[in-house]
Amino acid sequence: MKFGSAQPLRRREDLRFLTGTGRYVDDIAPSDALYAWFVRADVAHAELVGLDLSAARAAPGVHLVVSAADLIAAGVKIGMKFETVENRDGSEGAAPERPVLAHKRIRFVGEAVAMIVADSLQAARDAAELIDIETRDLPVTISLDFDGPAIHPEAPANRAFDWGIGQEAAVEAAFAAAAHTTSTEVIHNRVIVNSLETRGAWAEWTDGRLHLCVNGQGVWGERKELARMLGLRREAVRVTNPDVGGGFGMKSFSYPEYPCIAHAARTLGRPVRWMSERTEAMLTDNAGRDLVAVADLAFDADLKITAYRVRLISNLGAYNSGYAQAIQSELFAKVLTGLYDIKTAWLNALGVYTNTAPVDAYRGAGRPEAILTIERAMDDAARQLGVDPFDLRRRSFIRQFPYATATGETVDVGDFDRVLDSAVVQGDVAGFPARKKATEAKGLLRGFGLATYIESILGDADETARLVLDDDGGATLYVGTQSNGQGHETVYARMVAEQTGIDEDLIRIVQGDSDRIAKGGGTGGSRSVTVQGTAIRATVQQVVAAFAAFLQETLDLPAVTFSDDTFGAAGSNLRLTLAEAAALAREKGRADLCDQSATITLEGRSFPNGAHLAEVEIDPETGALRLDRYTVVDDFGTLIQPTLAMGQVHGGVAQGFGQAVTENGVYDASGQLLTASFMDYAMPRATDLPFIAFTSEPTPSIMNPLGMKGCGEAGTVGALGAISNAVRDALAPRGVSRVDMPFTPLRIWQWLQEARG
Repeated sequence: MKFGSAQPLRRREDLRFLTGTGRYVDDIAPSDALYAWFVRADVAHAELVGLDLSAARAAPGVHLVVSAADLIAAGVKIGMKFETVENRDGSEGAAPERPVLAHKRIRFVGEAVAMIVADSLQAARDAAELIDIETRDLPVTISLDFDGPAIHPEAPANRAFDWGIGQEAAVEAAFAAAAHTTSTEVIHNRVIVNSLETRGAWAEWTDGRLHLCVNGQGVWGERKELARMLGLRREAVRVTNPDVGGGFGMKSFSYPEYPCIAHAARTLGRPVRWMSERTEAMLTDNAGRDLVAVADLAFDADLKITAYRVRLISNLGAYNSGYAQAIQSELFAKVLTGLYDIKTAWLNALGVYTNTAPVDAYRGAGRPEAILTIERAMDDAARQLGVDPFDLRRRSFIRQFPYATATGETVDVGDFDRVLDSAVVQGDVAGFPARKKATEAKGLLRGFGLATYIESILGDADETARLVLDDDGGATLYVGTQSNGQGHETVYARMVAEQTGIDEDLIRIVQGDSDRIAKGGGTGGSRSVTVQGTAIRATVQQVVAAFAAFLQETLDLPAVTFSDDTFGAAGSNLRLTLAEAAALAREKGRADLCDQSATITLEGRSFPNGAHLAEVEIDPETGALRLDRYTVVDDFGTLIQPTLAMGQVHGGVAQGFGQAVTENGVYDASGQLLTASFMDYAMPRATDLPFIAFTSEPTPSIMNPLGMKGCGEAGTVGALGAISNAVRDALAPRGVSRVDMPFTPLRIWQWLQEARG
């Protein structure tokens, strides 16, 4: 990798984003497309007794109105696909059908009951008012106590799964023998993703083939699902992703609207478009987090951790979403023990169904939850044991690598002491007492929070890249990932330019098209640059090797090498760029050399890690909180583009701040979402955040040839614990012994009043 590859650069895609020329799904729908509107349930749990669509079907401008029964009659498989986990007793987790339109029963407010397709959006909305829905109310449950009214016959007591991993008996023995034990309950509030661009799609049929254009995080899973549900061969389905305005895991999955509009387009012979409105999105998008965890730590006399035990209950909402069961079980377990050398650990994860919107992956997907849990537990333990939180963590750090965790992961490399030492310096920990004193002089409370973290890079370990050398001297790179705003085009173009010598401005990136790209793993789990970058490297190496052999044979030369962006051979005056070699190959009838691809499989995961330091100021009279200082020291391995990595960290910290301080998805006892607009759901603002200091302390990974570790979700993984611990520290002197996110002014004020009382 050249020196220049680790230098800052401007994002090439930003010009079109900032000038309004981005190609988003709602901008590029066919001009003759009809509009879809979904009639949604306004009750959380009810039998669907009757559904009269006749008046809506006769309304002006309406072309089609369908219910679940209509889809079934047309041969559409209405049950959506999802994964389940294995229960502790060897059985599979509950698998109740999730229909794309409510069938016989409604299970959450916002669930689609019918679809209307009309000439205009207004005509469709007007027709929706004419639909007569007859329901019989059923008892509603929103609690995680397994004692609410049953939602699915397949899930007694609403239990979705009962999953475990680790050494349960050994953990119990270790706790019995421990010199010290501590216990902490951590509540992870529900968050609503609220990507800048809401979900949307349009469908068209051409020559017997379906084309779905959707703002997702990959195309191949969606293609497979559409083919299954509509009874098509996969070759008869094309899925494309245009520019996408944020995904954060929420757009990784199929949703009920997509097969519905595909069916409508097939039935009507016209393109059909749909775009979610903001409240509609807040009601129906997969939510994030929403669990309660109890974390117990056992220590020996020297305060080294001897055992760790977690029991958690997670809310799946009304149905299984794509990977919902795995998020707070298998994915939580990937980083269960954090940065700590804990050989004896046990996780028991239970899932429960409630009459709320489904929950699935949100930035970090299980790993922020696991790290928040153990870092809150470590901070509470330090306070209870009367030791410095830095010192307590260092006593149990992993120091020998590779390291096999208690849950079966292998951490390849790391230097956690160096990262934490750097954080102490970068965050000016020594200056905190003076800052605290100055804060107190203003009548405010100041708190300091530390969180160390480790991430496990997830997603498909396989990826392909295809490189086509074009006639103009440039190249087209086909990739299997999908940018949602991360800057993939910039990174990939720079990588190809650095490795081939081709002018970066002449490198074109093709993504998100199942017709043009044979296969791919999509974007998720911070895998894009790590896995796709390795595939790009392998493809370029293959291209260079093939051209070197071609030149050697064609020009009758000794061994040809590629150095300083040119091919050469010892004892000759050969000096050809890759573009010139490609022109020669085409001239000699070897155009095949100009179009090559390579597929790679990473042998193991990489493990980004780091330390976050947060300092907050709190006004005890109002409960208002201000995040005053924030410092991040990360080990992302080799940084391909530091500026983009820093941007990812900043965005992740902002989303972590949102969950910790302002955001909270709240349902009332009847299952109505009380936070279904930005009037009631508080998104973080730029003015809420201070300058976020970022420092890289890399230890290159040995699990991929580039030494990268991924960075897309790390900011969120560390932020929740750092901010939570800072709030706990600020309030502790006033007698507040427990804090729970979100740290809104009212909640903080109430805790202070209770402690004062």
